[in-house]
This record gives sequence, C-alpha cells and structure tokens, in this order.
Amino acid sequence: MDRRHYCTDVTNRQWRVLKPLLPGKTTRRGRPRAVSLREILNAIFYVARAGCQWRNLPHDFPPWQTVYGYFSRWRDQGLWEKNHRLLRRAARLAAKRDAEPSAAVLDSQTVKTTEMGGPRGYDAGKKVTGRKRHILVDTLGLLLAVLVHPADVQDRDGAKGLLSGLVGYLPRLQLIWADGGYAGQLETWVQEQCHWVLSIVKRSELHTFKVLPHRWVVERTFGWLNRERRLSKDYERLPRSSEAFIHVSMIRLMARQPFHGLVFGGMQRNIAQVARQSSRSSTHKDQE
Repeated sequence: MDRRHYCTDVTNRQWRVLKPLLPGKTTRRGRPRAVSLREILNAIFYVARAGCQWRNLPHDFPPWQTVYGYFSRWRDQGLWEKNHRLLRRAARLAAKRDAEPSAAVLDSQTVKTTEMGGPRGYDAGKKVTGRKRHILVDTLGLLLAVLVHPADVQDRDGAKGLLSGLVGYLPRLQLIWADGGYAGQLETWVQEQCHWVLSIVKRSELHTFKVLPHRWVVERTFGWLNRERRLSKDYERLPRSSEAFIHVSMIRLMARQPFHGLVFGGMQRNIAQVARQSSRSSTHKDQE
C-alpha cells in the first residue's frame, strides 16, 4: 500500500478476518482486476467514517467511480447484509454465546435527510423531516436487522415491516424488548404472526434520566452508528443505500480489536464454522 495511512484503514489482522468474506474472481473471462479489494474496502470505510461525498474521496484511493461501483454492486447483491450476518454470528460465538439470539431489543431513530432526494416524510412527534431507522439488536448490541423508511410511518407500522421479514431467520428468538411507542396492537400482532413475545419497557418517572433495563443496549448501538459521519444525517437517495452503510459501519465495528473481548483467532475460526453452517442450511432449504 503505497500511500499515507488513514485511521479507517484495515489492519493486517482485520484483513485476515475480512478477506475471506469478499468475492473472488468467478470466471476467467474479462480483464484481470486492476484494483485491490482491500483498498476498495478502505475507501468505503473512509466514506462511512468521514462522511465525505463519493466525488471527494482522496486521490490516493482508487477512482471514486470504481469504489462506488463496488459499494452499489455489493449492496444490490446483498453482500453487505450477508457478510454482516456471518460476522455477527461469529462475534457471538467468540463471546461464548449461541450464534443466534433468544432475546432482542427494538427501537427507531429519526434523522434528517438532505436535498439528495428520495423517499422522506415528516415525523410530527420529533418535528423532523427525513427518514426513520428501525433496528433490532441482540443483548450485546449487535445488529440483527435494519429497515429505513420515510419518517411519517408510525413506529408500529415500521416495526411490522421489519419483523415480518425475520420470521424463520432467527430460530431461537423468543423475546423482544421495546419502548412504550410500540405498545398496543403490535404486541398482539407479534404474538400471532411471529410467535414472539413483545415486552414493553416503560419509564418509571417523567423528565428524569434513568438507565432503563434492556433498552439502553439499543441506545448504545445508535450511539455507535452516530460516530460514523455518513450516518449523522441520511445523505442517500435510496433507503437501501442507508441500510448498506449501517451494515458497513457494524462490519467495521466488529472487525476492530478489541470488541467485547473478542480475539481475531477466534473470529476467524468462528467465521469458517458459521459459513459452513450457512452453506448446509441453504442446501437443506433448496432440497426441501
């Protein structure tokens, strides 16, 4: 790497974890790849952390058109979400947990949008025009799922859109904690449609600060995401690009050392184990 170092650059130890997750050349046709996938990943991490426009990437990275091309291609192929899932399961195994959680925490965050365009709405409660980020995290704060939609969608409706797509993908999940904004009909819907228990954690006193049981975990995850300047607002035209940057940010977080005491040797072994399990599961579903 013949350039100056940026704080977002992937270290050698992190690259040993992330390299197996990136796609290799699948055919002998076409020109040989002229850019390093490690440099592509460094550039994408730089955009997420620094919050700059694609066109303002420093010139010592590959051309911005190339970097954006890889980002959007991997977004459309579902690669960011797939790799995030593998890393999250490996991180849980390294933390002496089961690969899939039995409990989760649900919450949303409203952020402003810019003149870039795309779907948006007005959140009357927060008095913000923009989008909502609905996330579901495990008890470690690791992301399980994310859905970005216009801010005028009610929390209960947004939660239905998020949770309905997870039925069958989280086999051990039994309990979800959420705040009072999700109380009411959603509790019955979750029980009947998803066969999970939605537990509402309410405030005991108004206008006083108190760390609420379980809910602080998802607030900490939002705090992690807010460190990425690309996520300080929603700068993307497409909601799926916003979701991709959230996955990118969590991938970068999980690849750093240390994270919840994880060690890279364990992460590497667990990634291989999770990949084999996922492959067997996909084969079994195809046979069915």
